Parts: sequence; C-alpha cells; structure tokens
Amino acid sequence: MNNLLKTACLLLTTATLSTAQPTPVVKVNVSQPVADIQPTMWGVFFEDINFGADGGIYAEMVKNRSFEFYRPLMGWSVQGKKNTEGTILVENRQEKDTRNPRFLRVATNNTNKGDLGLTNEGFRGMGIKNGLRYDFSVMYRTQASNAKLHVELLNAKGEPIGQTTLPLNQSDNNWHKQAVSFNATATEPKGKMNVWFEGTGVIDLDMISLFPEDTWKKRPGGMRADMIQMLADMKPGFVRFPGGCIVEGFDLDQRYQWKKTIGPLEERQLVINRWNFEFAHRPTPDYFQTFGLGFFEYFQLCEDIGAEPLPILNCGMACQFNTAELVPLEQLDPYVQDAVDLIEFANGDASTPWGKVRASLGHPKPFNLKLLGVGNENWGPQYIDRLAIFQKAIKAKYPDMKLVCSSGTDPNGERFDYLNGKLRDMKADLIDEHYYRRPEWFLENARRYDNYDRNGSKIFAGEWAAQSDKTVSVNNKNNWLCALSEAAFMTGLERNAAVVNMASYAPLFANADAWQWTPDLIWVDNLRVYGTPNYYVQKLYSLNKGTHTLKMTQNNEPLAGQDSLYASAAWDKATSEVILKVANVSDKTQTRQIQLDGAKKLDPKGKLTLLKNDNLDAVNSFENATNVSPVDQTIPVDARKKTVALTLAPKSFSVVRIKVVQ
Repeated sequence: MNNLLKTACLLLTTATLSTAQPTPVVKVNVSQPVADIQPTMWGVFFEDINFGADGGIYAEMVKNRSFEFYRPLMGWSVQGKKNTEGTILVENRQEKDTRNPRFLRVATNNTNKGDLGLTNEGFRGMGIKNGLRYDFSVMYRTQASNAKLHVELLNAKGEPIGQTTLPLNQSDNNWHKQAVSFNATATEPKGKMNVWFEGTGVIDLDMISLFPEDTWKKRPGGMRADMIQMLADMKPGFVRFPGGCIVEGFDLDQRYQWKKTIGPLEERQLVINRWNFEFAHRPTPDYFQTFGLGFFEYFQLCEDIGAEPLPILNCGMACQFNTAELVPLEQLDPYVQDAVDLIEFANGDASTPWGKVRASLGHPKPFNLKLLGVGNENWGPQYIDRLAIFQKAIKAKYPDMKLVCSSGTDPNGERFDYLNGKLRDMKADLIDEHYYRRPEWFLENARRYDNYDRNGSKIFAGEWAAQSDKTVSVNNKNNWLCALSEAAFMTGLERNAAVVNMASYAPLFANADAWQWTPDLIWVDNLRVYGTPNYYVQKLYSLNKGTHTLKMTQNNEPLAGQDSLYASAAWDKATSEVILKVANVSDKTQTRQIQLDGAKKLDPKGKLTLLKNDNLDAVNSFENATNVSPVDQTIPVDARKKTVALTLAPKSFSVVRIKVVQ
C-alpha cells in the first residue's frame, strides 16, 4: 500500500510539474520589421598571414621567382656536374630598375640537360595534379647559341612527373618573355621543379614562373580556384583587404602601398611580409609579398563573387606594437593623395588619370567602390589627428564615400573608450571594433550592442574569433565550442543590425605547413582545402541573412542567454521567409513553441539546417572535412495556429526558414 501510494504521489507530482512547466513560447512579430539588415552584414576579411597570398590564394608555384628575397637564392638550389664557382650568379641592375633589380646570370659552356640547373622547392613543396596543364614562363636575354631550358616537375622522390623544353629564340641581348605549357603525369603534394640549361654562352633569367591551368575562372596567372570557391560559396557581402597588420608594416618602409601592386608583374616591388619575423615561436624566413596579387586583382575578385570591396590604407602610422613610426602631419599629403587616387582608380571613368590606369589593365567599367578604411588597429591622439586630415580631404571630393575608422586593438579599456568617444564626435561612418577573446566572452557579450546609439556611428565588427586557449597561442583550435559561442554572439549582431552594419571573422586562410596564427577560418595545404566549424557558422549566417530584423522575445525579453539559448529573427523580403537562428549552448535538449504573430498564411513545411556535435572539442580536418557541418531537414509548421514546435538539440546551432504565403 505504501509503495502504491508513493507511485501515485510520484505520478501526481510529475503531472503537476508537467502542467506547471508548459513549453515556453517565443514570439516573433512578422508584420513589423525592426531594422534593415545591410547587404554588407556578413563578409570576409583577407590578410596576407599564414601564407594567405603567396603560397595561398595566389596560384604562383615558384618561390622567389625574381630573386628579390633578402637571400637571393632562397627557395632555389643549384644542380649538376658543371656547377662551378661563378657559373651561376645573382646580379643587380639597381641603377636601371629599382623595383626589380636582381636577375640570374648563367654561364653555359657546351652545357646539356643534366649538366647545370636549378631546383625550386615551391611553397612548402608544389601541389601537382595528374593530367593538369602547367604554364611555365620566364623573362630572359641571351647571347648564347642554341640556348634552351628543360623544365621538369618532380615527385617527392625526385622522379620526373612532367617535362618540356623551351628554346630561347631571341639572342639580341634584350629582355624577352617566353612561355611553354605541358601536362603533369602524376599527382604529388610535395613536388619540386627543375630547370636545366642547354647551350654555350651567357643566359640571364628573371621572373621564372609556373602556374596551374585550373586557376579561378581559368585566368592566366590567377588565383587558386578551390580557395576562392570557398569564399564564393559563402556569398559574402564584402571583402576587406589587404589586411590587417601588413597595412601598417613593421615600419613605414614595409607598409602596404597599393600603387606598387598594379601593372606588369615585373614592376611590382616585393617587400618582406611582417609575419616573416613577427613571432619568435613561428618564424617564417621565406615569407615575402610579391604582389602578384595586387589591388586590381582584389577588386576583380570582389566583382567575381558579388561582394563590396573594402580596401584598408595606411594612415601614416606603422605598427604601434613594433616601431610606432609616424609621418609628421605636415608630410602626410602623399598618404592622403594615395587614398584619393585609389577612389579614382576604382570609380573614375577612363578620362581621369587613375581611371585610365584601371581601363588599361582591362577593366574600363568602374568598380563602384563605396567603402574605404583609414588605418588598421591604430590608436591614440596621433591616429585621431591623422584620421581628421584624411576625413576632410576624402569627404570634400567624395562626400558619399563611407570611411571605416579604427577603435584600436581591444573592445574595452581606456584606449577603446578614448577612440570611441572621439570617433563619435567626428561622426565617423563606421567604427571598426576587434575582439579576440575566449568563448565565454562571446556568450557574455551577446547583448553588447543592445544599448548603442541607433542614430550615431555604425559598427564594423572587423576582426574577431573565439580563442580556445588565448590570443596568439599556438594551442588555439577551431573547435566546436568556439564556433558555437560565435554563433550565439552573432545573434546579438543580427538583432542589432540597426547599429552593426558589417562583420567578419579573422584570419581567413591558413597554410597547414606555414601558419603563424590560429585559429583560422579555412585551412589549406598544397592540394586540399577544408572549412572549419567556424566557417560553417559564418556561411550559414551569410546565406541566411535576410533583409530586415524581426522582434523575437521570450517573456518580452530577447533570447540572449536565458536557459543558455541565443536567438535572432530576420525577414527575407526576396523570398517572403522568416529566418530564425538559435544557438543552444547547453548540454540538454530544449523545446520552444515559436509563435509567428502577424503572418497571414504559412507554408506547412519549414526548413531546418542543423549544425551540431556532442563533443565541444570536435574539429574538422583534411581527413574529415565535414566532421562538424550542416545537415538539412524538413520540419512541420502548424499553418492554422501560426506556430512551429522547435526542438533544439544540445550544443547546436539551428537555422529555420518558414515561408509566408502572400
């Protein structure tokens, strides 16, 4: 009797609890959009770090092709039985060509294939694909008789897997460019290239180059297609380029100068990449910028993938962590002129000086530049003084150009507070905020922008990523915990689209064999590429952006941490769909009744895209690229009640699309 009584009491208690705890209701007001979501809301930030350009998206396979590294033969080794002292020399024509002064002089003496040659190691090897065409080119001058080059691709064992011969037909002692194409006969992730010499006399060589046929859009000398496809698949609203810290440079001599990155490749002046020596724990002595990927190519890429270009220019300040070198204010004019000229290069018609330059490069139509960054992670009164000069000059000539302005390196503290106040006083168009923090920071700051001034300067969340360990730690991982915390934080960015107009994760790319910084959005080696869990979060937001925010509440409050749930809602005017994004960071399944107020009629089937993993330490890899990746499914919609019963898996991010039938 006692056991029966206990059982009855237990059942009664359970029933009472069940009655007392109905499924919580989340209300979404469909009929009253709150704020516009800018087309630029979700974008990407490219910086030449982690071998992001040379050895990354720039598909050149030859390292140090023009012998301009500080060690002129870095990447090259001399081969053959006729390799004697003075046979191969690096010469300098600096008085004639200051942008590309060095070239290779080879003395051949009845030399045949195998007697004398060079091997190039590529960027941590060369990724070679069986059956693919490779395009070899070289600039040369010669007085040698019967001069020829024999070009070979090699596998990791040193065996030829593709070869051709290039006769050097012009012997008038003038510089010429010549090219030849051939196919590889095997696949090799760690290949090399041999160039053997034939003839008698002197052969001068420069700009020794090798490109795969399968570049993005098959452009000769173009970008690595699989890496660019990862960006195109995201449909980003903008691309910020070229950085990042390389904009500042270690000192001003090493700053990024856009005018030196356009025009003929042999006239683009190489500089050392600041990430070459920045971290003692990850030295990369062979990291340079050849600028084969320059500003014209960046603009072209943005046009290709339908993204707004956002170039960032040096403001007369080198990196304040390194040298803090400054241009005196009275000497700032050339820097300001570079900014004004860039706008003309991008937008001017072919009758303007810089518009004519753009047209001469094969793009007569303007690029329609609307955004321009002045400085990167600069701070202090010295930045404000220089920014004011840029702002006055640019706005006087281009009043509609929106300027992105730096709020320094951190999202709080004295430095941030000073800049934030000054920039708002200056009526800055966009304030660039950066935050590299632990996952818990992102959860705690999901309401960061709730109380920002809706009528003041807008926010560009320009660089951010959750750090599984700590900033600049080699132990940082792109694990699911970090990605999930970012997904939760981004609901707050979207909910506050009236303030936040742009956002981008950073850094973008990393070469698995040559990185300096982790975590990173996309990882590559010489033949493969994969997206991290963070990549899939960014992609889901970008592909499900919507056009307007909608009010989404539980108990009249935004879902921003209650019961470990974070949520936002958007309306997509183009498709007449409600888009819900919900992160459940708890370790338990949760259910919510979504009530769609103001919707006239709903499609009875909705779409759920689920990104989840039970292991918060889970990562993707080359071997398991989709370990954490989205899965689509259909969910029922109660069209009569205008509700959706949403079951939220533990440690998950859900994107729901519900069609409103007009």
